Amino acid sequence: MALDIRTFGDPVLKTRAAPVESFDESLVRLTQDMLATMRDNEGVGLAANQIGRLKRVFVAAIEDEEYVIVNPILTGWSETTETGPEGCLSIPGIQVDVERALAVTISGQDISGKPLQIEASDLLARVLQHEVDHLDGVLILDRTDRESRRAAMREWREHLLAQLG
Repeated sequence: MALDIRTFGDPVLKTRAAPVESFDESLVRLTQDMLATMRDNEGVGLAANQIGRLKRVFVAAIEDEEYVIVNPILTGWSETTETGPEGCLSIPGIQVDVERALAVTISGQDISGKPLQIEASDLLARVLQHEVDHLDGVLILDRTDRESRRAAMREWREHLLAQLG
């Protein structure tokens, strides 16, 4: 079942998520709903706090590969970085340039609580960093330069006014 995505301005998006301790049927349902929500909104990743759940879990999908990562921790990253455009389902229609490591290693648990580790590069590395940021209460607007943030905020206000009009 697709869920409502919280949008910029909702305090849950700036709140650090708590570790998942129960690997039960409700976690399975939550991640299934998150994957459906992500797909319905044509996203490549979705963190639990984006749907109002303060749990350290996110889902991602690159091409045909789906990922569910519980209690993720970035354990390594390349010194090589790349600045590129990023969007966010919680700030629809807005893109800003964000600098990210080109490759990362992430550790966490799968849906049943078993340890997992993923080494990722390029787009998947960017998505994993973006989603871990969400779980830490960090948005792309926090990761861009002041000028880009101001321009994005202006665009966001216009987006909101257009919805009201």
